[in-house]
Amino acid sequence: MGIKAALPRYELYLYTAVLAGAMIWAGSWIFEASSENVGRKAFKESVKPGWHYFGRKMDVADFEWIMWFSTFRNHILFALTGHVIFAKIFTLIAPKHRSLIFGVYGGLAVLVTMGWTFMALILSHCIILYSVALVKWKSLCFAAGLATLASIKLEPYNSWQETLVTGSFDLQDILFYGGCGFTIMRCMSFALENCEKKDSSYTFSDLLKYNFYLPFFFFGPIMTFDRYHAQANNTKLTRKEREMWNITTKALLHLGIILVVDVFFHYLYILTIPSDMNLVTKLSDWCLAGLAYSNLVYDWVKAAVMFGVINTVATLDHLDPPQPPKCITMLYVFAETHFDRGINDWLCKYVYDYIGGDHDKIFKELLATICTFAITTLWLGPCELVYIWSFFNCFGLNFELWVAKLFSFPPFSTIEGVMGEAMSCRIHSVFNAANFWAIVLYNVLSLNSLEFAKLVGRRLIFKGFPLSTLSVLCVTYCGVQLVKERERQQALLDDLEPVKPVDGKEKAE
Repeated sequence: MGIKAALPRYELYLYTAVLAGAMIWAGSWIFEASSENVGRKAFKESVKPGWHYFGRKMDVADFEWIMWFSTFRNHILFALTGHVIFAKIFTLIAPKHRSLIFGVYGGLAVLVTMGWTFMALILSHCIILYSVALVKWKSLCFAAGLATLASIKLEPYNSWQETLVTGSFDLQDILFYGGCGFTIMRCMSFALENCEKKDSSYTFSDLLKYNFYLPFFFFGPIMTFDRYHAQANNTKLTRKEREMWNITTKALLHLGIILVVDVFFHYLYILTIPSDMNLVTKLSDWCLAGLAYSNLVYDWVKAAVMFGVINTVATLDHLDPPQPPKCITMLYVFAETHFDRGINDWLCKYVYDYIGGDHDKIFKELLATICTFAITTLWLGPCELVYIWSFFNCFGLNFELWVAKLFSFPPFSTIEGVMGEAMSCRIHSVFNAANFWAIVLYNVLSLNSLEFAKLVGRRLIFKGFPLSTLSVLCVTYCGVQLVKERERQQALLDDLEPVKPVDGKEKAE
């Protein structure tokens, strides 16, 4: 028996048609801007010859994507494949010591890739924060961890540490800051979890085995120590029914997405166009809205694929890693907005939830968000753009609570109580549509530039009012309604789904 929709079915069909038409319309504007301006001087560095089959140039503005899936693809595949083979052999031979095998292989790979001076630097961070962890004082662990993190994010300390790494290659900066940054965050997780261990302390080898797990070492995601330690030391290694099939399917899906994105970059130069402000000022309001939205969608796709590849390897190692972030299209509240679920889980566990509690007290929530975004600012690297991004996202998260509190009191709560479910959903979606574009504008500045974000904001809110403003909000409203209906039906399915018996449903690998 089907689940009845909260809204009439014809209304959902209408929303789908409007949303699809608007996306095609905005995409056509971006395609036209990409095709007509491919020869601009500003495009010279970031638009290069693409696949021969298409006969078009390709947007290569994102170094991280090109690094992962083009220039250094073979190196990354070689390292991860070696880890999978090495881990599988020794898991079969000595399952009780597989966490040690993970750490040894990862440590050797880091040593060969970055040299002994980088390894010495990483070990010094581990030793310092391990020594602090033995005190079992959370405030001291946080202070030492944040001070160590600041040493690789602020001048002149970061430059001095970077000079310790010998050699020079294209990935050196990324691997240096990724390796050091994630190491410090993992060491802080270790120290904070050690504070919770009352009877004894974790060993230094536990920290090293946790930190040098190669798939997570340079690029994340962060898996908190308690989860990793429990899973990596689990000797009862089983696979759920069809788990290997799901792993294979996800791997093929990631490969398909990589190909689709590369094809996409041949026709829509969504990363290069926003960097040319002389061109951007001449584009239509719909084109600007499409560029802002597509940049966030692409950033989500990149995070989902990159973390997805790493998570596939981790799943083969019988780990349950942090999942990819929620799609930007599905977001309409700041509380669910993040692009790195590992960092998000870390911050929620040790800062946001620890301070904010149930997140229903205004002042506790304000303190929790300020502390969370202060640490996030340090993690991203303090600068004007990060300060602005942190301020607006912190404000957005608190503003949602303020509005929710306001509407929980009469007469608003009384009015909503007498409304039908469908009408209440429509009214909420109107506010959520505006909130969605606040999320887009607050985050697009960190992906492109402050100038581009300001231009999009002026055109959609002021210069484009009322036609562009209301039409974009109308399309967004349709999208929010579809997302909410999908979430509602999924929640109902989850409630109706029977609990499957465990016996006979798992098999040993």
